[in-house]
Amino acid sequence: MRRRRRLVRALLALAVTTAAMAGSLAAPATAEPTEKATLMRYAKDTWKSFVAMVDPATGLPADNIGGSLAASTRSAYTSPTNIGGYLWSTVIARDLGIIGARDAQRRVAQTLDTLARLDHHERSGMYYNWYDPQTGAVLRKWPDSGDPIQPFLSSVDNGWLAASFMVVRTAMPGSTARKAEKLLAAMDFGVFYNPNPPGQHNAGGGLIHGGFIDEPGQGCHNAKEYKGSTIWMTCHHYDVFNTEARIASYIGIARGQIPREHYFGANRTFPASCDWSWMEQKPVGFNATYLGVQVFEGAYQYRGMRFVPSWGGDMFEALMPAMFVPEEKWGKRSWGVNHPLYVRGQIEHGLKEAGYGYWGFSPASNPNGGYAVYGVDELGMDPGGYPSDLEATNVDRGFEGCRDAQPMPSFGDGVVTPHASFLALPYARGAAVANLTKLERDLDSYGPGGFYDAIAVKSGRAAQRYLSLDQAMVLGPIGNALLGDRLRAYFSHGEAERNLAPLMGMERFNAGAAD
Repeated sequence: MRRRRRLVRALLALAVTTAAMAGSLAAPATAEPTEKATLMRYAKDTWKSFVAMVDPATGLPADNIGGSLAASTRSAYTSPTNIGGYLWSTVIARDLGIIGARDAQRRVAQTLDTLARLDHHERSGMYYNWYDPQTGAVLRKWPDSGDPIQPFLSSVDNGWLAASFMVVRTAMPGSTARKAEKLLAAMDFGVFYNPNPPGQHNAGGGLIHGGFIDEPGQGCHNAKEYKGSTIWMTCHHYDVFNTEARIASYIGIARGQIPREHYFGANRTFPASCDWSWMEQKPVGFNATYLGVQVFEGAYQYRGMRFVPSWGGDMFEALMPAMFVPEEKWGKRSWGVNHPLYVRGQIEHGLKEAGYGYWGFSPASNPNGGYAVYGVDELGMDPGGYPSDLEATNVDRGFEGCRDAQPMPSFGDGVVTPHASFLALPYARGAAVANLTKLERDLDSYGPGGFYDAIAVKSGRAAQRYLSLDQAMVLGPIGNALLGDRLRAYFSHGEAERNLAPLMGMERFNAGAAD
């Protein structure tokens, strides 16, 4: 079996390397030539931002860089997610023919060698949340403000880094693949798993903690003995299913470190009881049982659609895991219904309900400075809402029988985040490309590294900088769109498909046309 896996991986890597060196851009038959050329141009420009963000001495990308791509505008911090995003983006840049196989090999190997030297929690194999990209040192103070940082090991951030290792071990040949496999093998996602969290609704599935610290610190933490040492787990768990945190759950289940019942542990929605009337709206649904775990298959309703919401109503939470996991193919009655409806909700909000003329809302840079969360309020559970505009407009349609609805507000200066449209490519390719083309044509939204991070469409004000995470959510979907789900194939080869596809195939979401 091991010999067979090695052979399959070697053949896959050889085929990809050959295609990359030949400049192959094998695309699905549905891709129009002009559409393909447009996406390819976006990919080439987006890759320029990664080249500019990476420190040449360490191979670590900065968290962000200014719109000019000047080295002096690189941030002085980075994270496991940023590093992972650079790794999978490098693979895609090679496969698209933007860079050569030798350059890609050098870049990935350098970054993996640096990761092997970084200070991290050796017993679990997990990495801290913030590092200096120039030196690789763990940050204990924010470079800009000097405020203290408690070194923290995040489940979701380590999930994205592990996802990149799973891509690299399949996509890259020889020693580089082995380096990625070694780093991945050291990571134990079981460290985050709690089989009996307090107050869990889907009892028996367990939840994952937000993360842990490995020295006493501030905030709410509970001590846990782990492999002969004490660590302190966060008091909060990820208890909403349709969020980006599911990537850590997926990897833990795929690698046999977390029981498969956990797939059904997080809430599709919270209960339809007045005890939960502080949530965004009253869900509709039914109970179902999978692997002995009773699940409330709850759904929200919006503009004639019934769907499983995310927490904030944004694209990042709902669709980033699907860059790697073909959820809509493995879960035809769950994600296969939900993802297209969720994208449709984002489109209808931007074009019809709010009337912005553009769509695509996800956490990103604030055009007025800093960082902010954006989304479609009614697509999420958060009662405060992730707004779609600079004015933070909140919609409250009430909780039937428990909380009265408020008058429908008017929306202001909508903030569109281009990476959200790229995430939508598998579900609304034509609409996504048209939206991006219009953004580039009509607004000051495009610079030397591709689309700026966010654009306020009414005022025309853009956040003229690039975030490595958001740029990775541009290159990943382009790679899947132009190369026949290549990134997904790298990730899901082997244990991911074997252990996750059957779970997704069991479930039917309460998604479809509204009642």
